[in-house]
Amino acid sequence: MKIRTKLTLGVGLLFILITLLTFVGARYINALKNDTENILEANYITLEYARDMLMALDEVTADSTAMNILEENLEKQQANITEIGEREATRQLLGHFKMLQANRAEESVHLLIRKDIAEIMRLNMEAIQRKSNVAKQTAASATIWVATTGTLCFLIAFTLLINLPGNIANPIRALTDSIKRIAANDYSQRVYFEDHSEFGELALSFNTMAEKLEEYNNSNLSKLLFEKKRIETLINNMHDPVIGLDENKKILFANDEALKVTGLKPEQLIGQQAQDVSLMNDLLRSLVKDLVLTESTDTQSKKQPIKIFADNKESYFEKEIIDIAIVPTGEKEKRQIGHVIVLKNITPFKELDFAKTNFIATISHELKTPISSIKMSLQLLENQQTGAINEEQKQLIDSIKEDSRRLLKITGELLNLSQVETGNIQLNIQRSTPYEILHYATEAVKTQATQKKIDIQTDVPENLPAVKADTEKTAWVLINFLTNAINYSPEQSRITIRINQTDKHVNFSVSDQGKGIEKRYKDKIFDKYFQVPGSNKSGTGLGLAISKEFIEAQNGSIGVESEIGMGSTFYFNLAVVEG
Repeated sequence: MKIRTKLTLGVGLLFILITLLTFVGARYINALKNDTENILEANYITLEYARDMLMALDEVTADSTAMNILEENLEKQQANITEIGEREATRQLLGHFKMLQANRAEESVHLLIRKDIAEIMRLNMEAIQRKSNVAKQTAASATIWVATTGTLCFLIAFTLLINLPGNIANPIRALTDSIKRIAANDYSQRVYFEDHSEFGELALSFNTMAEKLEEYNNSNLSKLLFEKKRIETLINNMHDPVIGLDENKKILFANDEALKVTGLKPEQLIGQQAQDVSLMNDLLRSLVKDLVLTESTDTQSKKQPIKIFADNKESYFEKEIIDIAIVPTGEKEKRQIGHVIVLKNITPFKELDFAKTNFIATISHELKTPISSIKMSLQLLENQQTGAINEEQKQLIDSIKEDSRRLLKITGELLNLSQVETGNIQLNIQRSTPYEILHYATEAVKTQATQKKIDIQTDVPENLPAVKADTEKTAWVLINFLTNAINYSPEQSRITIRINQTDKHVNFSVSDQGKGIEKRYKDKIFDKYFQVPGSNKSGTGLGLAISKEFIEAQNGSIGVESEIGMGSTFYFNLAVVEG
């Protein structure tokens, strides 16, 4: 516990107890005062009234004013009834007083009135005795509470007196001795305080200082210079461009490859602020953009390769920013000391990727013609005019037809993928109605849904606004959602298509009653060639990836919501046509 906290708690508790002592004393003194005033104001005054009534009763036959005095004191007594039974006695006294008014000389009435007054006096005398006992009890409680609180104050003050000086003086004495040894060049000296007080923090700072002094004292400058030269040579011989910056974005080093791709001389780059150099060099501006614009949210640009003319051809580089952080000697927290920008040359991989894309596009295009011919031949075989076929032949034709349909779907997806990868997506953005897209998609999957006895329901309000979209490619995406939903849904289940408007977008969603997607696969579901492990459905794994590219190319967004056992909902949204 910190020294300040100890002092605060000790002195604070002492202050609270002193305040409590003052409060208790004042409270009980006030209670005694109230008990005394209660006796004086309630019971003693009643005794005064009773005494005056007795004196007036003795003079009632001889003095005409005595009756008025008796009546006046009786009225005062009626207004000062405080004890149990006093009201009945006063009421009885009033009745006898009326009899006295009728006949002042009647001795029996005098005796009755004296008896009533004596009863009132008895009740108040007993009350005085009872309240006196209460006041004594209050005084005894006050004595106990004041003594207890005072004892606690004494114990706390005594504890502070015994412990506090040692807690403060002993660590200071130990620290002073260690400082003297450090001054005598004994840098191995350390201070150890096990508590977490201010002295513990002071000891930690002192030990850090001593450790750094020892490190500096034992350092070898020539060895450091040799290691620096070794690292510089290593970086300079790397085949990838490398640029190093400090925490203030000042360029510390750049190898020959970095100077070559930027076209700058060493004096134009090294030792300069990255912001200043980026104003004159487009390549460096793109390299340090993510460092200078710390609030940039353009995460997509970080993933895109950078195209640079190098080695007498267009080359592709992948930027990687490595943050350099160290734990300074004697400290526990990491500290950022700079950044290293590495450009990895991925030109060979990019060339292979282009070759793969062109190969896929060529093969897919060449396959579409024979597959289409096969489908036409199958249609001719199914035509009764070409001749009757038996059941086994019909099954073979159906199998060939299904395989042809799958092959045609795969080649179509591969062609779409080649468009996506080459950036040649041909979009025909125009005014399109959601109802047209919905009709196109539902008609395309009607037969497939009927074969599995799946009910396709629509939840579409009237008067939806038109959207800016490529009708054919948007319908392709919706068909892909529906086809997947049909494939992964059990027979005789339900698929729901919902279309609604939110703000300036129209949302399309397809919900199924399949087994759902595990949470760990949801972020990968739109990746190329990805298929959920354990799925028994065949496919290329391209449909959702192409759907994502089609929707994002139209400035829309796409996503999925799914839980195991609760089915899946795939959705996308498109902008509303304004005006």
